[in-house]
Amino acid sequence: MIKNILNIGIPSKGRLRKDVLNIFKKNKLNLISERGERDLLGSIKQLKNIKILYLHAREIIERLGDGSLDIGFSGFDLLKESEINIQKKINVLKRYNFGKATLVVAIPDPWIDVQTVADLEEIAFEFKDKKKKRLRVATKYPNLTREFLFSKGVTQFKLIDSLGATEAYPFTGSSEIISDITSTGETLRANNLRILKDGEILRSEACMMISKSSNKKIGLRKMLKLLSKK
Repeated sequence: MIKNILNIGIPSKGRLRKDVLNIFKKNKLNLISERGERDLLGSIKQLKNIKILYLHAREIIERLGDGSLDIGFSGFDLLKESEINIQKKINVLKRYNFGKATLVVAIPDPWIDVQTVADLEEIAFEFKDKKKKRLRVATKYPNLTREFLFSKGVTQFKLIDSLGATEAYPFTGSSEIISDITSTGETLRANNLRILKDGEILRSEACMMISKSSNKKIGLRKMLKLLSKK
């Protein structure tokens, strides 16, 4: 058994996976997977002490937090959505010019009287007073959404966990509004949704991160240097 193995987490699917793999390719680090693209484990041909794990981008954050990953590539949005005690255990070393997206609050187009978060606050109180229920917000980012709305004085709402295409929730009766991550806003517009004028919660991009518990691990600095040549 080889001691001092470094575990590196790479997103297992999507555009983020492709862009991260390009980082290794540009730095002439040849990734090997015995069973091809669907393999969840891999290695680097010329470095025997490296283990590659292909994981969901959200899980990479969790594993960096508990120290079972030393280096990980994921989105800044997912880091900030994680629990504070996890965030405190992770360092962001580099932000990349890909994976760019913005977490926003979006409402149905027909809500013509609602342009800002302050307008949304009025609607939320109307829901409570007249309909005897709270305004429902569908999202995959409950922590960031709750913090943002509270900071803007909106308190009368209920978060709905989105399990799929969040854009559909207002039109299936599952929620009134949403918060969602978007790159261009095109998908929101195509689904008759509009971003509030001051509805930007967070700007995100892909990042290289390390677990603070791995700071003194043998070979870590060398690996980071290899990944940062270009």
